[in-house]
Amino acid sequence: MLITASGAGLDLPPFTFARGLSEWSLAPLPFLLTVWVAGLYLVGVATLRRRGDHWPVGRTVAFVVVGMGTFAFATMSGMAAYDTTLLSVHMVQHMLLTMLVPLALALGAPVTLALRTLPPRPRRWLLAVLHSRVARVLSFPPLTFALYVVSPWALYFSGWYLASLESPFVHELMHVHLVLVGALFFWPLMGIDPVPGRVGYPARMLLVVLTLPFHAFLGVTIMGQETLLGGYWYPSLADGPMGWWLPDPLDDQHLAGGILWGSGDLIGLVFFGVLFTQWVRSSMKEAKREDRRLDLLEARAAASRDGGDLERETGR
Repeated sequence: MLITASGAGLDLPPFTFARGLSEWSLAPLPFLLTVWVAGLYLVGVATLRRRGDHWPVGRTVAFVVVGMGTFAFATMSGMAAYDTTLLSVHMVQHMLLTMLVPLALALGAPVTLALRTLPPRPRRWLLAVLHSRVARVLSFPPLTFALYVVSPWALYFSGWYLASLESPFVHELMHVHLVLVGALFFWPLMGIDPVPGRVGYPARMLLVVLTLPFHAFLGVTIMGQETLLGGYWYPSLADGPMGWWLPDPLDDQHLAGGILWGSGDLIGLVFFGVLFTQWVRSSMKEAKREDRRLDLLEARAAASRDGGDLERETGR
């Protein structure tokens, strides 16, 4: 049976690390999203600088280079060319889109940047969205955690995954969906923006820790599966001109499960480290504010005592 892999060709050479970095192609939706989102962010940064305001370089690097750069790499590089050919390659792409990209975008604080640079009317619209009931529901931590945990199970153990292999449009929507679900969960936990759904640092740490066993369990489940994800898709590719180099679909699926297991724990630890660093910095800032408050109270008390002593001496 002749089939066409979405985003790939019928006769790709063997996958190597070098091809993963060099085989770039123009995917319309990811390209437009990358250009517009990164471009608007850079326009905001330029607007701040023109009026003499400071914007941390680290935030720009996190959002544009790491966030949108990783999104472009995952959806337009050789990784995208092979993501419908090898499940193991797709799994690396999956982890980048669901964890690394949302983390970097959140650390870029784009909402804060927009609030500082938008004209008055669009700024009021943005504030209305942030304070809306829909935003509060979509950022409710138990709901976002459930979406984040259930989404990959629904992807791989339903017809959705095969549909994403067969349809380029569904395939691109899946990429956007992975980023959005990751952003909904991690943005209030990791981000700097004043978005709804923010909870205290102990609760944030707990939510991040809870994601680790779910990735491990899903990875182990995929490793132990004897039924192929994607149904007929990968065996059909092996029957075509790439059959001479493609691995056994079941072996590649076991490798994909291992990648999900190992990389989920690794990136989860990165999240944990970032969150712990934010917590320490927040505690240090709070301690400095408290020190300044106590110093101010002490200075006022000293001034009051000095004033009282002066009045008594003058009265004499």
